[in-house]
Amino acid sequence: MDRLNGPPRLMIVSDLDFTMVDHEDPENLSLLRFNALWEAYYRHDSLLVYSTGRSPRIYKQLRNEKPLLTPDITIMSVGTEIAYGEPMSDTEQRPHKVSFFLEKPNSLEVIKALSESLEKHKLDVKIIYSHGTALDVLPKSADKGQALAYLQRRFKANGRVPLSSLVCGDSGNDAELFTVPDVFGVMVGNAQEELLQWCAENARNNPNIIHSTERCASGIIQAIGKFSFGPNVSPRDIKDWGKCRVNVLSPGYEVVKFYLLYERWRRAEVEKSDQILQNLKSSFYPLGTFVHPSGTEQPMSKCEDMMKRLYGDKQGKQYCIWLDRVSTSQIGSDAWLVKFDKWESTGEERHCCLTTVLLNTKQAEEGFTWMHIHQTWLDGMETKHRTVWFL
Repeated sequence: MDRLNGPPRLMIVSDLDFTMVDHEDPENLSLLRFNALWEAYYRHDSLLVYSTGRSPRIYKQLRNEKPLLTPDITIMSVGTEIAYGEPMSDTEQRPHKVSFFLEKPNSLEVIKALSESLEKHKLDVKIIYSHGTALDVLPKSADKGQALAYLQRRFKANGRVPLSSLVCGDSGNDAELFTVPDVFGVMVGNAQEELLQWCAENARNNPNIIHSTERCASGIIQAIGKFSFGPNVSPRDIKDWGKCRVNVLSPGYEVVKFYLLYERWRRAEVEKSDQILQNLKSSFYPLGTFVHPSGTEQPMSKCEDMMKRLYGDKQGKQYCIWLDRVSTSQIGSDAWLVKFDKWESTGEERHCCLTTVLLNTKQAEEGFTWMHIHQTWLDGMETKHRTVWFL
């Protein structure tokens, strides 16, 4: 929040599993589409909040497995995911959380019996059934909706209430998010029956809550467009940059676009044309410097030769690039400093560079000139081929 100069333009509050992250999408296409959209157009003046019941260790493991964006804030549930049946693993237990599995055929009977038992013992709790497998027993003062309401009160006290807020969910334990006043909401296309039923009973006439037709993060993108929050075409969905005219000239968009082209170049998904190489050459300042993560340097003028050698070297492989934590600062009338984490993965192997780029706006035409690139390895994320040159 401190990185913003004023109220967030948009705050997205999203559940993780099967809302932001599609565990049935092995190539993570939905998540990568949202990643490119967020970093290109929203990261600089908006907030991303994750609402999750995952333990910190399991959450960290998920981030190591998926191209998951770094959030500005994480709301960790302190309630109970409980069901009569087989206990969940120790990683899912908390001081205020006991977890079991509950199969759907037995759910109505168990919920009724459990409700009566809890009421008999005068326990101040509530029950939420989600995903057709887990019964949540929560203190009445502990749920995602009340956590978000508290967050909003903090924003109001600081004079930084988001201009728009979008809550996103897929199951019953997300329902409370949709009760918070003055928010827009999206139930992603793969939302569970219990959430759809809850919304049918409680938000039928609310035009600010929709059920998207697309799954997970793609459904969130669809909601951004539906509610006109801003750009809703992910840079990953743009196939021909030469024919596309985007009315956004920003350093964040520039670096996202470049590394998407770089990914497609190495996967041979674009033609190896002189025009592309010429465009790249005109974007690199010939007297600038590229500092490799190994610490060695070479002039920016050599980048064109580097690109020629790398064409198609990842063809047919599960290779992708994504940027995270893109931050921009204007350091002169026409100069920008851009910092970000650049991730690359090939199959199970992945590595990450902390990257700093100095950009100058072009005087005679739209666009930027890349003056300098400096990369260092993120701890523990070095590539096995440490001497191989890449951008």
